Amino acid sequence: MFRFLLPVASVLGALALGACAPIGESGTSTRAAVADTTLPPVKGFATPRPQPPARSNRDIARDFLDLTFELESGRNLDRLTRFEGPITVRVTGAPPPGMMTDLRALLSRLRNEARIDISLTSAPTANITIQAVSRRDIRKALPQAACFVVPNISSLNQYRSARRTGAANWALLEKREKIAIFLPNDTSPQETRDCLHEELAQALGPLNDLYRLPDSVFNDDNIHAVLTGFDMTILRAFYDPTLVNGMSRNQVANRLPAILTRINPRGDQLSSNPLPATPRSWIDAVQTALGPGTTPAGRRVAARQALAIAQAEGWRDHRLGFSHYALGRLLQSQDISAALTQFRAADRAYRSTEGFGPHRAFVATQLSAYAISAGQSREALNIIGPQLTPAAQYENAALLSTLMLLQAEALDLEGQFNDAASLRLDSLGWARYGFGPDWAVRAKLREIATLSPIRGGS
Repeated sequence: MFRFLLPVASVLGALALGACAPIGESGTSTRAAVADTTLPPVKGFATPRPQPPARSNRDIARDFLDLTFELESGRNLDRLTRFEGPITVRVTGAPPPGMMTDLRALLSRLRNEARIDISLTSAPTANITIQAVSRRDIRKALPQAACFVVPNISSLNQYRSARRTGAANWALLEKREKIAIFLPNDTSPQETRDCLHEELAQALGPLNDLYRLPDSVFNDDNIHAVLTGFDMTILRAFYDPTLVNGMSRNQVANRLPAILTRINPRGDQLSSNPLPATPRSWIDAVQTALGPGTTPAGRRVAARQALAIAQAEGWRDHRLGFSHYALGRLLQSQDISAALTQFRAADRAYRSTEGFGPHRAFVATQLSAYAISAGQSREALNIIGPQLTPAAQYENAALLSTLMLLQAEALDLEGQFNDAASLRLDSLGWARYGFGPDWAVRAKLREIATLSPIRGGS
């Protein structure tokens, strides 16, 4: 199980609007001062604010079973596997600064929210080993992965032989005793943390990802950065004492209603509203459009196929939004007007997800960038304003800092230069967490600055 590399889908890559006009005097001096001085300290999210799942227990039970008894490939699993007893975690390799802080915070959440008995140890016999290595080492082992998790080993140099012997085959497991997680140590703090959340969740619990989930990291759209209230509910049910290793899907299904009533009584009061399953054809089209190894023209063809499938399925949920959004990203360098049409359609579709995640905040970075490049500062501010809270609530520092930098550009256009300068500086601590090294933060600052049409127009 691994976190996909979806470079084209990342909203936090180049905005690519082609707006390269000169910057006004006040904006120039502010940004030059930032570029020439030490950046502010890295910021971090202090208190998690996960929302409880806002769906019925009947729907959550279906999600639990599909997450637990299937692999991402579509292969069925015959039995439930999990750790039994207290779970220990150790860290090896070269963990980057801040990773241990994020890990301790995550373990605390797992204890308090999912009620899992899990703790750090330095013992070599730990149940879960987290090895921090370079991105190059990860991609040498698994080219499409940003990070990944494997059973029955404790180091990356054991991975190849484990694959050859079948020890790394999740379908052959009868229980979980030893698992390794491989995280990048040379990327942004946020990327490392996001990998930590997703891979530790899969080391402990479900191995599948479902595109139909709007409120979960168990979804390859990478909208969610950290474990959600839904995810913690799934993990808490996974370690409920009435479930044991080796249970079949039917056996677990028989016990789930009572488990969910006990741990999520609110879910019994909500009406069932199940989303239809996601066809393999749509998944394949999305992965072709956004994954490695496809030409730009091939990506656009695949993205159009994904959108056509979503429309033929009659979807009105976040998967339709993601289809429009992915196509918009792929059209940006070819047809700006067509890309804008797709982003607007994505925003309309994503309105159904409000309360489930920061979906609209991702699209807001695109729509507000277009507005700024056209000199429509008030429209940009109206787009950005409502999305700052979701970006912070769902702990996406890269997304939050991007929105703040865009807001600062819009304020400059409004003539509110002091407010813009203050906001721009305030965003940089978040940008350091979200984007990593100082050069990456300064590059993001310059990239967004080029959107402004002050003195000359775009």
